[in-house]
Amino acid sequence: MSGRTQARACPERTCVGCRERAAKSDLLRIVAVEDECVPDPRGTLPGRGAYVHPAVVCLDQAVRRRAFPRALRSAGALDTTELRKALAPEAEATP
Repeated sequence: MSGRTQARACPERTCVGCRERAAKSDLLRIVAVEDECVPDPRGTLPGRGAYVHPAVVCLDQAVRRRAFPRALRSAGALDTTELRKALAPEAEATP
C-alpha cells in the first residue's frame, strides 16, 4: 500500500476575519464584483474568492484588518454593505 488514506479529506479554508481554519462548507465565500463584496453561498461566481465565517464578528474583524482587498487582490477599498445585509438575518437568529 502507498500509505494514502481511502477516506476523502474535507477541504479546509481560512477565515479572513478570525484567521481560523474551518471546513469549506462552514464558511461563506466572498467575491469582488466591481468595487463591492458580494456573498457567494453556492460558490459558483467567477473570480477570486475569500472565505469568512457567516458571523458579524468575523466580518468586522476582516473589515478592520482590511483583509478583503488584500485577499481579493483589489486596488482600493471594497464596499461591504450588501455583505452586511446578507449576514443580518443570521445575526438576529443567533441568541
